[in-house]
Amino acid sequence: MLELPLPRPDPITPPPAHDALRRESPVARVKTVAGPAWLVTSADLAVSALSDPRLSVTPPGVEVDVRASLFQDGPAHARLRRLVAGAFRPARIAEMRGRLDALASSYVDRVVEAGPPVDLVDVLAAPLPIAVIGDLVGISRLDEFRVLVDAALAVDPMTADAAPAWDSLGAFVESLVTERRAVPSDDLLGDLIAVRDTADGRLSDEELVALVQVLVAAGALTVRNALVQAVVRSVSSGRFAALATADVSAVVEDVIRQAGVEPFPRFAVTDLVLGGVEIAAGSMVLVSLEAANHDPARTATHLGFGHGPHYCLGAALARAQLCAVLPVLARRLPGLRLDVPVASIPWFRGFVDHGPLALPVSW
Repeated sequence: MLELPLPRPDPITPPPAHDALRRESPVARVKTVAGPAWLVTSADLAVSALSDPRLSVTPPGVEVDVRASLFQDGPAHARLRRLVAGAFRPARIAEMRGRLDALASSYVDRVVEAGPPVDLVDVLAAPLPIAVIGDLVGISRLDEFRVLVDAALAVDPMTADAAPAWDSLGAFVESLVTERRAVPSDDLLGDLIAVRDTADGRLSDEELVALVQVLVAAGALTVRNALVQAVVRSVSSGRFAALATADVSAVVEDVIRQAGVEPFPRFAVTDLVLGGVEIAAGSMVLVSLEAANHDPARTATHLGFGHGPHYCLGAALARAQLCAVLPVLARRLPGLRLDVPVASIPWFRGFVDHGPLALPVSW
């Protein structure tokens, strides 16, 4: 039985085992730190699994905390998405473009001032999405926010070690919600506090805290991963300088396809058959978006932001950030180069989350 994470030749190259698994056992039994699981590697079966109501983000028999309402299924999850969707509408993201450009330029300035050499993760890839989220939510204590976010993202969310860090971040956000209840604001958190719906009511404080935590977990990590991968791939191929004048939307889309964070585990709420494999109720199912996106049989759009009811709400925001920062970085530092071989880039890799720990560069 294979054990996750699977070996790979370097941090950004998919495990060679994915190809064999797709051909021979697209739903395969694997070992993880959280116990045995089924790993899905084919595109068609990934789409099927992510849209199957018999596979839940909550283990059977576990009482769902209201604060984790994005990590449940059915009517409660649908209600929350209806209430939140308006705050992530494309028009609002478009309105942010000027602010995103300004933030991107300011953080590229920090790269220039800090080096060479410089750790691109520490100075740009990690703090930029946190600054964007802070700006979007309206967080003035950004340094404190980043310390809490960095601590939360430094641990695998599927282990007990994650609870204290996420509780500390939650307490910070809870104090922010209390402040905004008293003094309304013109930002995303203000919009979410004010949102009402005749059928769905309004968001509770617990739901607001959980939403910001999910935005951090999904948004910060996805953008950090994708930005580092974009730099590594374009520098390695000799195409980095061209990003200064090119339409980077296609580059961003390809990077998201290859760098998307894997979705949270699913759990079978009943016995089911997936890809001809019998999966018992209670079993954990892991869908590899990386493997699915490299499936030669995949002809439709990629699954980098997931699929089905839990498709990433912040997809447009992630794309906008990457499209804002890559051209600026290439214009300012066209001679950017990696200070270490790709295979030596330090990379955290759990069986769900993964991301670059550092990226030493010079120019």
